[in-house]
Amino acid sequence: MKSKILMKYRSLLVRVYSIIFRIIGLLPRNEKLIIFESYSGKQFSCNPRAIFEYLEENKDKYDYRLIWSIDKRNKDLFDNVDVNYLKRFSLKWLWYMATAKYWITNSRLPLWIPKPRKTTYVQTWHGTPLKKLANDMDEVHMPGTTTEQYKRNFLKEASKWDYLISPNAYSTEIFRSAFQFKKEIIESGYPRNDLLYAKNRDDISKRIKRKLNIDDNKKIILYAPTWRDNEFYGVGKYKFNLQLDLEELQKQFQDSAVFLLRMHYLVRENFDLKKYNHFVKDVSLYQDIRDLYLISDILITDYSSVFFDFGNLKKPMIFYTYDLEMYRDKLRGFYFDFEQNAPGEIVVNKEDLYLKLKNIIQMGSLPNEYNQFYDEFCSIEDGFAAKRVIERIL
Repeated sequence: MKSKILMKYRSLLVRVYSIIFRIIGLLPRNEKLIIFESYSGKQFSCNPRAIFEYLEENKDKYDYRLIWSIDKRNKDLFDNVDVNYLKRFSLKWLWYMATAKYWITNSRLPLWIPKPRKTTYVQTWHGTPLKKLANDMDEVHMPGTTTEQYKRNFLKEASKWDYLISPNAYSTEIFRSAFQFKKEIIESGYPRNDLLYAKNRDDISKRIKRKLNIDDNKKIILYAPTWRDNEFYGVGKYKFNLQLDLEELQKQFQDSAVFLLRMHYLVRENFDLKKYNHFVKDVSLYQDIRDLYLISDILITDYSSVFFDFGNLKKPMIFYTYDLEMYRDKLRGFYFDFEQNAPGEIVVNKEDLYLKLKNIIQMGSLPNEYNQFYDEFCSIEDGFAAKRVIERIL
């Protein structure tokens, strides 16, 4: 009974907020106000952060007021960085969001938010797609929705976007289809990867290692898998079954390496790693994965788009795909032949994973297909993507 009353109250609140938002949105735009948001206010990261930093570095040329929209549960994270922010859905946020000239975000906004007619909505998105997206998905296995409803809601939100950022020609073609997007796609490369081309990236890398308390003489192995649509605690709360033997990893690699665990932002897991004596570090809450790319010597992933970004560094990758057939054939489906085109070794069990890791640590080998992969997916990237985006939208 209480839950029904609570649901009715929330539904009423959303309707009231939407009406207020729509009314305030009729007022003139604040032409110098830009609202940023990353992963629904959970992070200070990704393409919105890179664009924000570019504007901060070029204040003399671009005189704008920059404000972040944040989830109040992540307030501590934003208190540790020098940014102005507003808590999502607060009354002050409602006013600023409804009157801002620009919105820059990397994931969908709540569907109830009406975009004012003269607001410019820049959707940066957050990855080169391997797995099928939105309108291209055959079936949706996420909680609290159906395939038809999910697609309908996604496309309704995508119709509000004025610009969509793309990292390469491959993504541009897919975004047109998956999001049914008819407006302008800025094929600029991803601003978040600008750091990977910074002239002082070696100095930045040393600072990050010191921050994480990692020895310079250790190889850094980054494990960054994606989430599974059908493994969840509830709506928007996904679980992840760690298919690794951390004790065996420690036994084999603790003298030569450090192992970083980076879970997807949708995954709600807390790992107890105290017994691994700093060999395994959970960096899921680390602000921005681009820093982790920079310091890592080897990436282990599965079907996550992280491998497209990591490809900019031309470092070794291993694809640990213990559920490949299920994920490919039933859960999501792929846009290209993953087994044929993955820029690294594909392994399906722990034993082969450890063996490949050992070989790479000892030999530092790279796949022969890397140059072709780089040319297709990373060749636009050059450290100036944020500049290109800003010059286009402003």
